[in-house]
Amino acid sequence: MFAKRLFERTQSSRISLVLTILLGFAGGILVVVQARTLSLVIDGVFLKGLDRPQVQRGLEILLVVILLRGAAVLFSELAANRTASRVKDELRGELFTHILALGPAVVRGERSGELINTVVEGVEALDAYFREYLPQLVLATLIPLTFLILIFPIDWVSGIILLVTAPLIPLFMILIGSLAEALTRRQWQTLSRMSAYFLDILQGLTTLKILGRSRAQIQVIKQVSERHRTATMQVLRVAFLSALVLELVSTLSTALIAVGIGVRLLYGQIAFIDAFFVLLLAPEFYLPLRMLGTRFHAGMAGVSAAERIFQVLDLPIDSPRAARGASVARSLHPPEIILEDISYTYPGESQPAVAGISLCIPAGKRLAVVGPSGSGKSTLAALLLGLISPQSGSFMINGLRFDSLAKPEWRGCCAWVPQNPYLFNSSVEQNILVSSPQASLASVRRAARMAKADEFIQALPAGYNTPVGERGARLSGGQQQRLALARAFLKNAPFIVTDEATANLDPLQESQIQAATRHLARERTVLTIAHRLATVINADWIVVMNGGQVVQSGSHAELIEQDGLYRRLVSAFSDTNTNCPPAERPLPANQDWEAPQFSAESQPANPNQQPMKTRQPVYLLGSFLKPYLGWVTLSVLLGFATIASGIGLLSTSAYIIARAALHPSIAVLEVPIVGVRFFGLSRGVFRYLERLASHQTTFRILARLRVWFYTALEPLAPARLDETLKVVRESVVGASAPDEFTH
Repeated sequence: MFAKRLFERTQSSRISLVLTILLGFAGGILVVVQARTLSLVIDGVFLKGLDRPQVQRGLEILLVVILLRGAAVLFSELAANRTASRVKDELRGELFTHILALGPAVVRGERSGELINTVVEGVEALDAYFREYLPQLVLATLIPLTFLILIFPIDWVSGIILLVTAPLIPLFMILIGSLAEALTRRQWQTLSRMSAYFLDILQGLTTLKILGRSRAQIQVIKQVSERHRTATMQVLRVAFLSALVLELVSTLSTALIAVGIGVRLLYGQIAFIDAFFVLLLAPEFYLPLRMLGTRFHAGMAGVSAAERIFQVLDLPIDSPRAARGASVARSLHPPEIILEDISYTYPGESQPAVAGISLCIPAGKRLAVVGPSGSGKSTLAALLLGLISPQSGSFMINGLRFDSLAKPEWRGCCAWVPQNPYLFNSSVEQNILVSSPQASLASVRRAARMAKADEFIQALPAGYNTPVGERGARLSGGQQQRLALARAFLKNAPFIVTDEATANLDPLQESQIQAATRHLARERTVLTIAHRLATVINADWIVVMNGGQVVQSGSHAELIEQDGLYRRLVSAFSDTNTNCPPAERPLPANQDWEAPQFSAESQPANPNQQPMKTRQPVYLLGSFLKPYLGWVTLSVLLGFATIASGIGLLSTSAYIIARAALHPSIAVLEVPIVGVRFFGLSRGVFRYLERLASHQTTFRILARLRVWFYTALEPLAPARLDETLKVVRESVVGASAPDEFTH
């Protein structure tokens, strides 16, 4: 099912895919021409005694054919890369757009590291599928069939051997591949979990260090890396076993053909030129099938990655009618919003986040929402912002039903000032422009002045071009909040939703943000999730939530006189904040402890600071090889034995043909015949052992490198964590996929 859906993705790149196949087939035809030309030249020199001028034309043709074959391979690779790149770009864009359309209500149930792995590594795993496996699937049929048509009239015995043994390769590929498929899926899940865990650890390194648990993660990373290595090697043992079977079938069949041709040549049943031609074509006959077997595992890895990709793409988008909805004309006039019996339950949860909420937010008024943690305040904000749609009840905006509106346009009428604004690792200007990308620099500065942010921005090393760091790590909490307000001012939306975040700020920053917020609320409809009495008192209307329901509503004076939740919330903190003026006392709506912000104000970053001198990467990587020199040496020796066996197979096969052409005694050919069989077996076995040894070494080094990186990074947190996280995302997290799954 997933393979079919992947093939459907090639619609936009069908020309490149067809060109890849045609060029690959042309390369196969050129192999035939090359083999025939070479057999003619060698026959003329070896048996007919021709000198160089007499075979000069054949040599020239051979050179042209070799150049054309190389060009066909080159342009076939370019066309295949174009196909894979275009499909990956389209799929990654669609996946990213779908994740954005799903919104935080659905995405919050996913681990960010796993989603990153799906969008980046998952899509990248499809490269080998589209670039190698899919074209090879067609070429593995066309090229061997063409060779059979040419070989049968020349040597029907060799043709029968090829015809009988060829189906064994896809048969073993399917049998062993079915076992490897389940292991591949498990390995991909292990890789995704490891990526998610490693990213979570790095992002939470500051918190872990404060809690004294950062060093303990070293052992956990070792265990996770070891589990990934074990799961991957289980897949590779099966994958390499399949490759071993394919290698044995092809090499032993080639050896059998060589021996058979040699014997028939010895008794004059076949001409030397035809015998040599068939011998040259025999390994080329199996090559497309062997390549398909090798790339079959890359195809399985792509299908396994596609399974997770399509799982995300198949997640239903809330409110599918949004794109066809009615238009909401944006204007500076604040909207009137009416909710009647609204309910919403998050996917995978049984208890509703909000249940039966009915309220009215008059145009141009400020509504404050208070209540304990988990009462549904954030869900109410998400509903009003159009991030999620109510599952029951009616939602009216200026007399229009919410489910009939064009959601993107409605979100364009909204501004969101969260409690913990997300700042991207770019400049101050780019972070403000997020709300209105087409705005000018003058508009950005005007919005910053209105948000009381221009003064501190001008004091930064590069002003508005200063990078703010990962999640705004170089800025204080108050500075981050003012940038969020600047975004809202720049957007100039008629409806504002704010989540007050002044509890941990100093009095000066708090007063500046409060003043900027009051300015932002002028002539706009505002919903505020309030945590301080000053905000509540200044609201036009107060709504008290508990358990996903509205339990009280009214003005501050009305609610404080009632014996209800609002009065208990205020009284509870009045007893513990007797030294604070009443208007500055926070409500007990948000008491969760958070890790402190390490900002540029407390730890100023020096833009001229030189990076630490480190050892050269070659020497550094070499130091990781020292504990595994035995494995490395074994891999090299096994690789050398594999190459030597391949050379021995070709040499003994050629020797049999050459000696048989001179019609010697059969006893002369007995030793070369045994040698052909030995080299045919040993080549596959040595190749299998070499792959296992080299990959064991690679994954042990990767596990050690991962632990070393974390050990080196841990002392740098939090001061220099920001400048290294970007490197982590680009290299270490995605450096775990073995080459065998992509090549």
